[in-house]
Amino acid sequence: MRVLTGIQSSGDLHIGNYFGSIKQMVEAQKKEETFTFIANYHAMTSVTDGARLAELTMQSATDFLALGIDPEINTLWVQSDVKEVLELYWFLSSYT
Repeated sequence: MRVLTGIQSSGDLHIGNYFGSIKQMVEAQKKEETFTFIANYHAMTSVTDGARLAELTMQSATDFLALGIDPEINTLWVQSDVKEVLELYWFLSSYT
């Protein structure tokens, strides 16, 4: 089974992020093919300063690695680095 999961980079991660999401991501990567992303496009609804958003995105990546996300077995990516995500959103939103 493949698992796609992510978290917004709209603020500093906290203990609730760990127990509510990241711990499960770390466990899932050992059993499933996992794709974990940092949802920085989603974060743009609450973080309007581009420099701050870039800082939070990098901090989220650092936190993921420190908390056990293993890039050797888990595809870790940033939403804005994959242009097809925004293109697909645009196409789909044109029809709904």
